[in-house]
Amino acid sequence: MRALAAVAIGGFLVGIGGTALAASHGKSVYEQTCIACHGADGKGSVPGAPDLTRKSGPLAKPDDVLFKNVKDGFQTPGSPMAMPPKGGNPALRDDDIKAVINYMRKAFGF
Repeated sequence: MRALAAVAIGGFLVGIGGTALAASHGKSVYEQTCIACHGADGKGSVPGAPDLTRKSGPLAKPDDVLFKNVKDGFQTPGSPMAMPPKGGNPALRDDDIKAVINYMRKAFGF
């Protein structure tokens, strides 16, 4: 069995041998779960979905807060729409959420 070293990326541990795989997994989770509301460009494709590309937007939060918001659901103050827990995908595991957060940070310039 091959051991992988791990490095911290965006506050999460990612295996060095698996960084490309982790990035691909995060993109896949985003495209299957998040894209419907946040759009391919992260700017929000439905009313009330926050713009993930804004420097003061959701991705400006620390990883632990963002993780909790995705896992438990969150409503941006003043928004008419709340994000359901796990983006409405109850099958998401913690590692899926970590992968999609890492992907969003890279894809949307954080």
